[in-house]
Amino acid sequence: MIEAVLFDLDGTLIDTAPDMGGALNNLLIEEGLSPLPLEAIRPYVSQGALVLTQLGFSAHVTDGEIEPLRQRYLQHYRDIVADNSALFTGFEEILQTLKDNQLAWGIVTNKPEWLTTPLLEQLGLSSPVVICGDTLEHRKPHPLPLQVAAKNLGIDCQKCIYVGDDERDIIAGRAANMKTLIAAYGYISADIVLDDWQADGIIQQPLDLLDHPLLD
Repeated sequence: MIEAVLFDLDGTLIDTAPDMGGALNNLLIEEGLSPLPLEAIRPYVSQGALVLTQLGFSAHVTDGEIEPLRQRYLQHYRDIVADNSALFTGFEEILQTLKDNQLAWGIVTNKPEWLTTPLLEQLGLSSPVVICGDTLEHRKPHPLPLQVAAKNLGIDCQKCIYVGDDERDIIAGRAANMKTLIAAYGYISADIVLDDWQADGIIQQPLDLLDHPLLD
């Protein structure tokens, strides 16, 4: 029986694409380049700062110049970390329903703590457990962050669901012996075959979680 639901952050719990994409465009403009449409950036947001920086600059700079640009991107993002980000529609009801049914929840993200904490604070979101990308020696797709999150909640991994919108989320969840759900509403390219990830299920919108058989 399921006793806890853990969520990825970007593209699963919170729609951060407007700010993560905005930060990339701010850096592109600063470098004298044209901004990209958000629709072109959105599918890459869950893959992190390096992939986003490569998306914006790989055609214009050498590989050796990407890391300094990534660092500048992160600072641009910190400056606007929660300006236009918000919980995906339905999550207020989801989190309240989990609480009402005495189900624990938490966040496991590869986002570093110095970006995660101000984002959650500015959105007024307090999670019982938050494991960030730099909390432990390993991050997803390694199962350790999920295992530690479950341990901190005092719940066996077999009694947890992990919800995420990137393949590494599902790899980590399966390796941690958790049930896994794909957040298909998240930052996933249209050409991805979700069945290939071998998750336990797919939700097309957040509120589908409440009706999913895994929660029965």
